[in-house]
Amino acid sequence: MKKKIIIINGPNLNLLGEREKSQYGRETLSLVKKKCLDLGKKLKLQIKFVQSNIEGELVTQIQKSRKKYDGLIINAGGYTHTSVSILDALLTLKIPIIELHISNIYSREAFRQKSLISRAASGIICGFGTKGYIMSINALNKLIKK
Repeated sequence: MKKKIIIINGPNLNLLGEREKSQYGRETLSLVKKKCLDLGKKLKLQIKFVQSNIEGELVTQIQKSRKKYDGLIINAGGYTHTSVSILDALLTLKIPIIELHISNIYSREAFRQKSLISRAASGIICGFGTKGYIMSINALNKLIKK
């Protein structure tokens, strides 16, 4: 049976490739999704890839993940630094969680250097651009096969 993972993307990630290219690169979210799904096939993982700009929709996706998925990757975007609700939802999960950031949040503005959701994460990948998605899938694959 294939292991299932979900990749959840937060606000403004739908604008990848358009906004702040020096910070986030030129790849679009649809290209990132394609690369993730291709790697999933190679690793025999079933991957669901979602994005929302709405905090409540992200919380609902996380809550639904409790019994459907073997692991979760989250790039919460700006909600990383502000959302207790996303943290609380993540804390209900009993599956491995990878917190993902395209940029290195620790080399950015002070307000971006604090992550509320890290407390729920099994690990954090940041600063590797969109390659961090591939790194996250590989890391999560190893965690769920233990």
